[in-house]
Amino acid sequence: MVSTSGVMLRKRKLPLALTLRLLLGAAAKRNVLLCSLLYPTLTWRSTFPRTDDKRRFRKVAVDGREEEIPVIIAASEDRLGGAIAAINSIQHNTRSNVMFYIVTLNGTADHLRSWLSSSTLKSIRYKIVNFDTKLLEGKVKEDPNQGESIKPLTFARFYLPVLVPSAKKAIYMDDDVIVQGDILALYNTPLKPGHAAAFSEDCDSASTKVVIRGAGNQYNYIGYLDYKKERIRKLSMKASTCSFNPGVFVANLTEWKKQNITNQLEKWMKLNVEEGLYSRTLAGSTTTPPLLIVFYQQHSTIDPMWNVRHLGSSAGKRYSPQFVKAAKLLHWNGHFKPWGRTASYSEIWEKWYIPDPTGKFSLIRRHMEISNIK
Repeated sequence: MVSTSGVMLRKRKLPLALTLRLLLGAAAKRNVLLCSLLYPTLTWRSTFPRTDDKRRFRKVAVDGREEEIPVIIAASEDRLGGAIAAINSIQHNTRSNVMFYIVTLNGTADHLRSWLSSSTLKSIRYKIVNFDTKLLEGKVKEDPNQGESIKPLTFARFYLPVLVPSAKKAIYMDDDVIVQGDILALYNTPLKPGHAAAFSEDCDSASTKVVIRGAGNQYNYIGYLDYKKERIRKLSMKASTCSFNPGVFVANLTEWKKQNITNQLEKWMKLNVEEGLYSRTLAGSTTTPPLLIVFYQQHSTIDPMWNVRHLGSSAGKRYSPQFVKAAKLLHWNGHFKPWGRTASYSEIWEKWYIPDPTGKFSLIRRHMEISNIK
């Protein structure tokens, strides 16, 4: 009796076809056994194309379920249409398992819920989170030099672990954005070890294409912080350091909690109330200075195409149509919002806007157009 590759063959002759089948079968069993020993957790999947190829590249959690992507958006009553348009654009451009955490104040929740339930967004996964304004007591104050009053929801980004306590990673974005790419790509932004967040720097290639008029020197730290104050000088932060935009960022919430980022931000908020540490030329962005201090040289960066901004800094169009089309995220930061009287690229924003079924929110320029017709 002769043994060949684990197959016992008698000396009597067997048909050639049968012999080959026995040999191949034994070899296959041996290889499968070897793979199972070396790679016990290996899961075999078909390599044939599926009807929805994008789904093959989704992140899958250890338990086999698709990983949830938490997206946090603050939605105030007077800007609710912006949040709706942003959510619609995100949902339309991804097949990932997105969970929206919509941060509001008490009086807005019912309005938001009715808007979502009666529109094409009724199938999205979301949770309405009430922001407790008591968190800001003693940390902010009205500045008589600023025309606008303090908006509590702008500080929601400081309290991400409170808003989404179970999440390990999350995306925060303002309500004046439109997403044109797959949000999964932004979520997959790599963060360096020890970094709690990734921002888009103001000196990146997308931002430096234009000069922003009337916005002060807001490309570096001196545009946000008062370097005449001793407390700021003692930090030894270079005034020429490139600033970053906190309107869109990816956060590692495990690292955020470990470093007590929220407590650090609150510390500088309180100190500013007491000593006035922010730059006098600051154009209303009171959330940026404490973030710049806490994350000085301690943050990762996102692809600048995921925060193509300054669309709201003037009513004119500053980017080419090709560039705007290629952008993954458009950001109307500035005074000219896409739901206002005049704004650049408002036609792109309106593509994603869903009219308010209650009629409480409406586009200002539409009202003006109707009035002119009458």
